[in-house]
Amino acid sequence: MAKIKDVALYFLHLESRHGGEGLSHLKLQKLAYYAQGFYVALYGEPLFEDDIEAWTHGPVVPSLYHEYKHCSSSKIPYAEDFKADSFSKDELELIEDVFQEFGQYSAWKLRNMTHEEPTWMDYESDNSVIPISHLREYFSTRIA
Repeated sequence: MAKIKDVALYFLHLESRHGGEGLSHLKLQKLAYYAQGFYVALYGEPLFEDDIEAWTHGPVVPSLYHEYKHCSSSKIPYAEDFKADSFSKDELELIEDVFQEFGQYSAWKLRNMTHEEPTWMDYESDNSVIPISHLREYFSTRIA
């Protein structure tokens, strides 16, 4: 199982490889959410162990939030020395696929997309943890 910090670093690495200057905290949160959802739907187990909670601006991994909250709305710089050695082939491919599909959207577009999904809507009223079983159930309907 991957660590959320490594997942975040890999998304930042992918952004840098595509000529970007970094990701906003909001966008990184949504990419992590989509990666977790699709991974659990495809493989039956979470990509990372950290909880995802339904916050005002969509799904949030609290530990990731605390890691990068100092960046506020600025771009999070990527780590130049990032190594993907800790990931399995399936993990790498899924993170890359999520980046390819969802990385093209702005942070606010992704935020708005998550606000239309039951995984956020069903838990937003009390900012509670989105159960992994609910992620699996919902994202299973999105796999072609």
